[in-house]
Amino acid sequence: MAYSEKVMDHFANPRNVGEMKDFSGVGEVGNPKCGDIMRMYIKVEGDVITDVSFMTFGCGAAIATSSMATELIKGKPISEALKLTNKAVMEALDGLPPVKVHCSVLAEQAIKAAVSDYYKRIGVDPEPIVGAIPECEECGCSI
Repeated sequence: MAYSEKVMDHFANPRNVGEMKDFSGVGEVGNPKCGDIMRMYIKVEGDVITDVSFMTFGCGAAIATSSMATELIKGKPISEALKLTNKAVMEALDGLPPVKVHCSVLAEQAIKAAVSDYYKRIGVDPEPIVGAIPECEECGCSI
């Protein structure tokens, strides 16, 4: 299984990694049975994600997709962050092996989960804005 240089760089030197203390929203997705769990923290000011961090338990591809996803949404309006797809994360990493595509799906879901949590904390129903966040078994993990 070959990884791109970008995947290896984001695995070896992850960006925005760590627990955030003063977050506006936090989302956790994944399943211990498939081996990947992602927790993403966002800090929102106005309607902009001013800071983002993650903690991921999983393989190198899971760490790399988490890292790249945070880079792609940092400084963006929530509406733009919600448009980030797993395909865009994979393209930004110059691809992933087919068996690791679920890692990019988890990164997309982690963003949505964090934004959902943010909306709940400010008293807004997130589902009309964010949509439903599927469980891990729907992401293609073999559990």
